[in-house]
Amino acid sequence: MLHRCLAAALAAFVMGAAYAGSADASATPYHVGETTRAFHPQAERHWRGALTHALITNVWYPADVSVPEVSHNIDALGRSPFRMQPSAGEAPVASTHAQYPLLVLSHGTGGTAGSLDWMAAALAANGYIVAGVNHPGNTALEPLTHDGFMLWWERATDVSEVLDGVLADPVLGAHVDRTRIGAVGFSLGGYTVLELAGARTDVPAFMAFCGSPQADAICHPPEMARAQINPAADTTRTPQTEASLARSGASYRDARIKAVFAMAPAVGMAMDATSLGNITIPVSLMAGDADTTVPIDTNVRRVAKLLPKADLLLVPGASHYTFMDTCLPGGAAHVPLLCNDNPGVDRDAVHAQAVRRALDFFGATLPGQT
Repeated sequence: MLHRCLAAALAAFVMGAAYAGSADASATPYHVGETTRAFHPQAERHWRGALTHALITNVWYPADVSVPEVSHNIDALGRSPFRMQPSAGEAPVASTHAQYPLLVLSHGTGGTAGSLDWMAAALAANGYIVAGVNHPGNTALEPLTHDGFMLWWERATDVSEVLDGVLADPVLGAHVDRTRIGAVGFSLGGYTVLELAGARTDVPAFMAFCGSPQADAICHPPEMARAQINPAADTTRTPQTEASLARSGASYRDARIKAVFAMAPAVGMAMDATSLGNITIPVSLMAGDADTTVPIDTNVRRVAKLLPKADLLLVPGASHYTFMDTCLPGGAAHVPLLCNDNPGVDRDAVHAQAVRRALDFFGATLPGQT
């Protein structure tokens, strides 16, 4: 069942009247605690040529309002261009409740969990523990690798292993309500969380699409040039790469995840139609109707039409990178692609709309006190 909520009046109401995000601390029940974990899965795995053989994970969580938050913004060359939300590093988890729902978070190609700080911090301020993995070989923290860039289905294993790690963590684990676990993703992270919901990958179908006259921008993402990757010229494959390709069409469904919120999900033509039709958990989709990086017709619209339990919101004028953190004043000069929005688009307002939508969605699909 597909519902499209595109009316500008409704969007204005959602953004203005209903949002209680982290930008307005007085309106949220918690301050934001923040910590980092390096998870080392016990099972031997293919690290995709990444320099770091660990799952570096950012964790945001509710902290008591009595604990002061600190700004992390540094507008200087060589630093992150993004405006980060204030947080209380290593603060105790809020004592209001014994347990809180957990949301696992997956970033886009070549990004970081921190680039979705706007969403993660707002969710934490409203009573969610959020764990965002930096995908090996496909994160801005290190050089992109060929396998990190090309073996997308491996990302779902990252998220499931982070989920294992958080639940086993001696500090965080006891605070997680294991009956209330969801997932949030952006771009290739949106694809990743749909995999966790049950979508399967059809690599030959995607390659056929990209070799056809219908091929669009998804076949040549901007990060491909940055990583100096040419799939057609890369003919040498390691045994580990071959093994990964052989399991590309496997199911990576994680039954612990009960609901999925995907923003501008990518590689929609790689998702097997039958598997999308078999997804039984609730899915909420959101994208900009002016997304030229991940065109909506072959990505989010295709996915929405095939999902039996999904709703879709297209934001007028929003582009792909509108769903990344807002940039600091000096950021646009260094990374204009990531920082500049279309005329008339207020990135902070779109973020507020997305947060409210996510809170409403998870409030309905992972019900309980937060």
